[in-house]
Amino acid sequence: MRLISTIAAALAVAQGISAVDIQKSIIVSFPSETTDDIVNRAKDDIEKAGGIITHEYQLIKGFAAKAPQKIIEAVSAWSAEFNVVIEEDQVVQISNSKEN
Repeated sequence: MRLISTIAAALAVAQGISAVDIQKSIIVSFPSETTDDIVNRAKDDIEKAGGIITHEYQLIKGFAAKAPQKIIEAVSAWSAEFNVVIEEDQVVQISNSKEN
């Protein structure tokens, strides 16, 4: 009987671990005419969901963040009318290799 209880507890823990929302590094950019309250709403939503704003851009209207996948989808949905672009933050490399 104790073995069944132990297995059930282990399965519950494993299920809880797999339910954790994956954090992604993203860049969120807005058209220049977007009002600051829309930008701030996106940042607030991300922070309330446990994400962090890692950088606020000065040359473009936008920011970088690390956020749970579920909130990225939610912000993407409500911000679509404002033409917000949300993309995964990645390393970009330029290669100058020539094949002969």
